[in-house]
Amino acid sequence: MRRIAISVAAATMTLSLAGCGVLDAAGDGASASPTKGDDITVGLLLPEKANSRYDKFDYPIIRDTVAELTKKHGKVEYLNADADAARQAGQLQKLIDDKVDVILLDAVDSHAVAGAVKKAKDAGIPVIAYDRLAEGPIDAYVSFDNELVGEVQARSLLEVLGSKVDTSDKVVMINGSPTDPNAKQFKQGALSELSGKVTIAESYDTKGWKPEVAEAEMTEAIGKIGKGNIAAVYAANDGMAAGVIKALKTAGVTDLPPITGQDAELDAVQRVVAGEQYMSVYKSYPDEAEAAAQMAVTKIQGKDIQFDALAQDKVDSPTDKDIPSRLVQVSPLTRTSIKDTVIADGIYKVDDICTSKYKAACAAIGLK
Repeated sequence: MRRIAISVAAATMTLSLAGCGVLDAAGDGASASPTKGDDITVGLLLPEKANSRYDKFDYPIIRDTVAELTKKHGKVEYLNADADAARQAGQLQKLIDDKVDVILLDAVDSHAVAGAVKKAKDAGIPVIAYDRLAEGPIDAYVSFDNELVGEVQARSLLEVLGSKVDTSDKVVMINGSPTDPNAKQFKQGALSELSGKVTIAESYDTKGWKPEVAEAEMTEAIGKIGKGNIAAVYAANDGMAAGVIKALKTAGVTDLPPITGQDAELDAVQRVVAGEQYMSVYKSYPDEAEAAAQMAVTKIQGKDIQFDALAQDKVDSPTDKDIPSRLVQVSPLTRTSIKDTVIADGIYKVDDICTSKYKAACAAIGLK
């Protein structure tokens, strides 16, 4: 798996730096960053609670990694905006007022937050965009390869539709929130694979990534296209995939078309096992969250060489160019790859997935 190979390479690179005695070195000359000790505070702003990953994975991993990197002297001040951009702007201001040392920002609205990012910058607080690329003078960005996410989802649909797939096959696209720049990249990646091969019969940009909005959109699409005429559904994440499935079942569809997802949430993995959802995209939250914590700590401690080793990619936002970045790779999760992804990485145990409701389905695919 490419994701694992890259993780191993990154680990090897870090060890090499340590062996050369430069792991804690700051840059030379006037460009060197100011250094701080281990007694630091990382402000963490996460965007919403509808997706369970933020509270279950991202925050605990970042908190624990910061503690490990600072000999337990560093701490994380965590706030969640619950999909409210105005609330997040207030939370960012609170972190500025609290004089945190560095901010990890997962923006609700990447455009609207730009002014608040500038306020942090003016206060001398570095801002690292996390998971979603915020506008404004951010210092770095860590996320997944988002166009690849859409490509993986689309390729999976084309593969399951088989060699006879053609432009007469109607696909519904339930895309992510129009305020999330990642959603645009997922969509671009998916369309790069689907365009010219199938017909995009209906396409929606789903406000707030909300499953209930996705359900309503899918219900509308069924009414327009006909429940028997939908070859596949591109759902940008697992929560919306659940809404899509609910709409199809309510319409009386018993033989569900292949449906994509993203995030490998537990209930989505169980739907994959049961054959209701064809696939999800597994994104290694430990890889992303640990990289973000490492970037935050090395940035504020002035360990420029280590920071540069972590942020070797470059991306552009609508307001800034060549932002130092770390793009983590992704993997498709289907019935055949559950063991090699979420179980291998310790995200879930077999017992978490194979509850009594799913015992038979797990046994049928050798998951035990």
